[in-house]
Amino acid sequence: MADSAALTGHHLIAGEWVASSATFSSDPVTGEAATFCSGGAAEIDAAVKAAEEAFAVYGWTDRETRAGFLETIADEIEARGADLTAYGAAETGLPTARLDGERGRTTGQLRMFADHIRKGDYLDRRHDSALTDRAPLPRPDLRMIQRPVGPVGVFGASNFPLAFSTAGGDTAAALAAGCPVVYKGHPGHPATGELVAQAIAAAVTKCGLPAGTFGFVQSNTNEAGEALVRHPLIQAVGFTGSYRGGKALFDIAMSRPVPIPFFGELGSINPVFVLPAALAARGGEIGTGWAGSLTMGVGQFCTNPGVVIVPQGAEGDALRDAALAALAAVGPQPMLTAGTAKGYAAAVAHTAKAATCLTTAGEAPARHAVPAVFEVTGAEWIATPALAEEMFGPAAILIRTASPEETLEVAKSFDGQLTVTLQMDAGDTEAAQALMPTFERMAGRILANGFPTGVEVADAMVHGGPFPASTNFGATSVGSLGIRRFLRPVSFQNIPEALLPGDLRDS
Repeated sequence: MADSAALTGHHLIAGEWVASSATFSSDPVTGEAATFCSGGAAEIDAAVKAAEEAFAVYGWTDRETRAGFLETIADEIEARGADLTAYGAAETGLPTARLDGERGRTTGQLRMFADHIRKGDYLDRRHDSALTDRAPLPRPDLRMIQRPVGPVGVFGASNFPLAFSTAGGDTAAALAAGCPVVYKGHPGHPATGELVAQAIAAAVTKCGLPAGTFGFVQSNTNEAGEALVRHPLIQAVGFTGSYRGGKALFDIAMSRPVPIPFFGELGSINPVFVLPAALAARGGEIGTGWAGSLTMGVGQFCTNPGVVIVPQGAEGDALRDAALAALAAVGPQPMLTAGTAKGYAAAVAHTAKAATCLTTAGEAPARHAVPAVFEVTGAEWIATPALAEEMFGPAAILIRTASPEETLEVAKSFDGQLTVTLQMDAGDTEAAQALMPTFERMAGRILANGFPTGVEVADAMVHGGPFPASTNFGATSVGSLGIRRFLRPVSFQNIPEALLPGDLRDS
């Protein structure tokens, strides 16, 4: 593993690196393990109280101050680029090129939010002037604006140690909105997480912001995460992770004396529907492309295309055979954590009880995965709801449908998804039109003639969907609209201008 001299192994609380008595060891793919403090309820309480104190100042900073802060974080991350790549590769087994690209995505979304808040459109400012002469009653002066909700708790994702973690999209959106962040570090990449936290801490100091604007608590137990969601000063939570973990935290958020929004992205199987004209024209090409998407990042994407719906017949067989040929060349690859690999193996074994396995790869080495593809009929899929459970890794199910009517029934069987994809040509337009009403209710993003594993950071992106893909179907964790999760509308009636937020004043 990279030289750990640059790390403290501690928590960042109120601007100080603080130790705690409990510790845990990292489990890197390569190199030696390192020791990190494992925080609990006490450390969370201290960090959240510091965030609440910081909110009294940070929540009322002007947009230019916050934009400059986000850009400074990006600069500080880039200054640590080589070390971040080294730590990330050692801890997760991800290729250095992937981590370099992910770092660019991380700094890019920080700068995107800086540009977004400078424009000010997200504030949705509205003004109804007073009508003092209106009969039978005058109308008061009304001004509305979006305001930050307060301290936000953020959980990191295992599969994106940069872009969905310490300074990832949730943190960037919350800080852009004016909300201090308390981040619960992911035990799968604690060194990478701390190095990014150091970058944020340096930016807090350079920009002269309150010390509690960002807090960072490492932990390898459930105590810290549960304490973060339960804390009465936390006003919203951003989470990316498994259905089981996210649903447990969501239930805590809903059971609080004062429930709070829990913006959980819980995964998806992202069905791909291959329509007849596209299948006839380029079935082999689609099969090969799908195999590449399925195995990208060892299948450890929440947008991994885990189900492909293909008509029965020789053309569908050709797609299947092309995919299997491409997958045969993919050897064992290391997964993010030993627990992820264990869960993947269990999910594949469970699916094998109900579906025909098309791959014959042998058992993978410890912490590694090999692709697995299964096949069922449309009728078997509909009759076996357990087949829709996510296999987090390079595994998927081919559903072979007997008719357009059965394809539609299969489409209607899916729960909420992050994405749904159409592989179609011009001759498939009518068939696609029949599916679109179902797709629109199913997913947050609908694609044509691509694969869902790329999620563009842009104004028009939606990375979310109906439950269980996410816990709030009206939100996104990628793109500028993500800032809306950490804002609430406030209306000011006949308030003197001197008391209004700066962005509402006439002068």
